[in-house]
Amino acid sequence: MITVKGGKTPLFILDTSHTTYAMKVLGSGHIEHLYYGRKIHMDNEDGLTEQHEFAPGTSSVYSEENSNFTLDDMRLEMSSCGKGDLREAFVEIVNADGSRTSDFLYSGYAESRGRDGGTEGLPTSYGEDAEVLTVTLEDKDNSLKLELIYTVYPEEDVITRMARLINEGEGDIKILKIMSSQTDFDPDEYVFSTFNGAWAREMKRSDMTVSSARLVNSSFTGNSSNRANPFVMISKKGCGENYGEVWGFNLVYSGNHYESVEKSPFGKVRFLSGINPTGFEWKLEKGESFLTPEAVMTYSYTGYNGMSGQMHGFVSKHILRGPWKDRLRPVLLNSWEASYFKISESKLLKLARKAGSVGIELFVMDDGWFGERNDDTSSLGDWYPNKKKLPHGIKGICDKVRKLGLEFGIWVEPEMISRNSDLYRAHPGWAMEIPGKSHSEGRNQMVLDLANREVQDHLINAMSDVFSSADISYVKWDMNRNFTDVFSQSLPSERQGETAHRYILGLYRVMKELTEKFPGILFEGCASGGNRFDLGILSYFPQIWGSDNTDALCRSEIQTGYSYGYPMSAVTAHVSDCPNHQTLRRTPIETRFNVASFGVLGYECNLCDMGKDDLKAIKEQISMYKEWRDVMQFGRFYRAEYSGGNNISWTVVSPDKSKAVSMTMQALVNPNTQWCVLKPQGLDEESRYHLEGRDLVFDIRDFGGLVNYVSPIHVKQDGVLHNVIAMFYKMRSEKEVHDMYGDAMMYAGVHLRSAFSAGGYNENMRYYPDFGSRIYTITKTE
Repeated sequence: MITVKGGKTPLFILDTSHTTYAMKVLGSGHIEHLYYGRKIHMDNEDGLTEQHEFAPGTSSVYSEENSNFTLDDMRLEMSSCGKGDLREAFVEIVNADGSRTSDFLYSGYAESRGRDGGTEGLPTSYGEDAEVLTVTLEDKDNSLKLELIYTVYPEEDVITRMARLINEGEGDIKILKIMSSQTDFDPDEYVFSTFNGAWAREMKRSDMTVSSARLVNSSFTGNSSNRANPFVMISKKGCGENYGEVWGFNLVYSGNHYESVEKSPFGKVRFLSGINPTGFEWKLEKGESFLTPEAVMTYSYTGYNGMSGQMHGFVSKHILRGPWKDRLRPVLLNSWEASYFKISESKLLKLARKAGSVGIELFVMDDGWFGERNDDTSSLGDWYPNKKKLPHGIKGICDKVRKLGLEFGIWVEPEMISRNSDLYRAHPGWAMEIPGKSHSEGRNQMVLDLANREVQDHLINAMSDVFSSADISYVKWDMNRNFTDVFSQSLPSERQGETAHRYILGLYRVMKELTEKFPGILFEGCASGGNRFDLGILSYFPQIWGSDNTDALCRSEIQTGYSYGYPMSAVTAHVSDCPNHQTLRRTPIETRFNVASFGVLGYECNLCDMGKDDLKAIKEQISMYKEWRDVMQFGRFYRAEYSGGNNISWTVVSPDKSKAVSMTMQALVNPNTQWCVLKPQGLDEESRYHLEGRDLVFDIRDFGGLVNYVSPIHVKQDGVLHNVIAMFYKMRSEKEVHDMYGDAMMYAGVHLRSAFSAGGYNENMRYYPDFGSRIYTITKTE
């Protein structure tokens, strides 16, 4: 709810169900940020505004009439250069006369209701219940207006911010920097948490104490990047998963982004987020405006889980859109790790038949199907089927797969172009490279210049031809390199600083038109895994491939990272072969499933080469997943307090709290440690629940020579007799069944059966080796 009190210097109060955001216009015309936190009662600003009698020594005062304070020691809604605030600025402009001082002061506000999900080429949140406050500021000396746009989503406890700069002067200006959001905090002990990494090791949480140095999380790769996801957190020292104060921030943007935290000499902390100013410069002519991407923020006093739940709800309800927003996602098999580039219609059909036999619902033909694509050195841009591999084209393989009872999906990488391609030979000027200068490539490919509308039109037409050529149900949209030599041959020299942002605007146009033209297709975003996992992509594609790394241990850490800011329905995860193709690690097939099932489940393995035991296990996994898929894809996700390190535990609970699924996993065995206590979360305290583990079988060969401890005759490890025994004798998992009240499960915990610790083994022991895990289903009984 938005409340405005006062006349010329109003007080603005933005309330959600559990939070309050407040700001006050000062007599000077600046807007003071008063508060953002737990919901409070407010009917005026008394006690919340700063009290200043004299400006601190050596500081610069704003004006003679306002000599009692300096902007450098004020909590502000936005900041600029040249008037005494020496902290990092919200906006930096080169005015028409070459000066760089800006002085934006309050001039008015407007209220409205409802957001439609996009404006001026940018995706935004949407919702009929959204309440919008637009506060207008003016820099009269330079004939500029700045609109600060706040959108309130009361039920989700989320507030978003955007900014629009309008040039009402006679001359052109240059925008060097303009942020989407600024939040100034009172002095306290804060921790800045970012999610960083690289290819195959995305979303590693990093916690940094906010001290006097400026902390920056940013990307300059042309995308939101696997190095620094735009989702970040600021928490008060001591915050945990289920207690403490935390603010979560994200950006609805897929390009170069920037988040910074800075503590001033006076102890106040400033947070900024928006487009990365490095390499950015925008020429704004008379009468033009520039709109920033939408920034998202939420606050929770119930720890990281509370904040995550609010973010998940917001993304699910107000970012994801289209027919697939709430639809159950199919279990797929992707051909990549089974075939790589060596595909053919016969090989794919053989794999698809095996997929159908274990319960797979969707078969995906990955890279290698088009042009002369036999490796990664050619053919990107030549989006026509290779008739040697697919003699009957896309339609031929699609129809045959569908006759097997499976849906059909396809891989594309539309934004890229190979130098060795028909497209490059026809249109060399469409590639992002600097004419006459050497070009640095990545993965033997170049980036198409989506800042060029002609290129956008071509992609829309080329992809429309592919998607309409057969009954395609799913598209994996990949993007496998970072930007180099950023230059658009369609822009004049003075506008080259606009290239990276114009590329993203062009990408959004292409995705918007294609998803609207093909609403029945399930689109999945990908960028070498998680190199572009952000709310901008999720505004068009309801799910994104979380990482090219399918190793279960790595994925448990990666998916934990994503879970802080993104719902699990947006994160796709696959069970793959072992040794894993990224790490060469061997992990149990049940652990691979347990981890992957907490995202949108798929498989990426060569089923044709699998043994019957693994195929049987996969068939049972898929059957179980289908039964619980609604909970696992769309339930409320929780992390256990000890998630991370050697142990990880997750729980996902249905909206009505009638069903839940919990998982526990360890990285390495801690010798002589038998006990494990499972504490599911999110259950109804007053209800009674039935918890049950899955009935599993294990290979006796996993115990190696230890079998001789009980065998009457000697069994040579991995010998003929050992293998014969393994064929006829399977070790069954422990029976884990409990009936308890929700509060007992959550607070006292479920004490699981003892794990093997070299002191003996029977049918009641829990076989729990390195990378061991268990899934438990929980059903409300009364």
